[in-house]
Amino acid sequence: MDNSSGVGVLDKAAAVLSALETGPTTLAGLVTATGLARPTAHRLAVALEHHRLVSRDLQGRFVLGPRLAELASAAGEDRLLATAGPVLARLRDITGESAQLFRRQGDLRICVAAAERTSGLRDSVPVGSQLTMSAGSAAQVLLAWEEPDRMQRGLRGSLFSAVALASVRRRGWAQSVGEREAGVASVSAPVRSPSGKVIAAVSVSGPIERLSRQPGRMHAPAVMAAAERLSEVLRRSGQEG
Repeated sequence: MDNSSGVGVLDKAAAVLSALETGPTTLAGLVTATGLARPTAHRLAVALEHHRLVSRDLQGRFVLGPRLAELASAAGEDRLLATAGPVLARLRDITGESAQLFRRQGDLRICVAAAERTSGLRDSVPVGSQLTMSAGSAAQVLLAWEEPDRMQRGLRGSLFSAVALASVRRRGWAQSVGEREAGVASVSAPVRSPSGKVIAAVSVSGPIERLSRQPGRMHAPAVMAAAERLSEVLRRSGQEG
């Protein structure tokens, strides 16, 4: 095995985690990607799942687990999460709506930070929530700048079209109205790594009654400014996310 540490079981576990970096993978996919025997790959994946380093998606495929993000944040290495709290709180105060930060994990998007509206009707998305990649403005943002083949796979079964994603790329933000959940509207913008890769989406969301059926007209500038502030933090730190 390349880059062997001399501790075989750790090298094999690292190979399983590396194989999951590209997204959800079946057991057969793990066997192919790692070169491990099927029983070994299964035993390691299940053991890693026990420690929340590996999880499962809705189809039962293996994906990277939430413990990895928790460890990165605790170690102080994740500048994005370390900075997101104040930026989201300011965005919430400017817009009067709940603000969230989403990252993609395979076929899901995970809420990794949030600042909730303190009173009144609000769209609550707790940290750790796993939402679909087939609906919502954050899903549009996280898919719009993907490689063409991955984008086409993501569009299968989605509630938005390739034309909609082209509009997102052109204007730099996305909006949705009743797409993820009836009565809820949202606006999202991309957070970019120093190399320009879209690694997260900043969002505000709330009831259509307040955001209207054109929420981007109200909140796109503020959401884009928040996303740019987070992107600037990554550029200064050199972190690719």
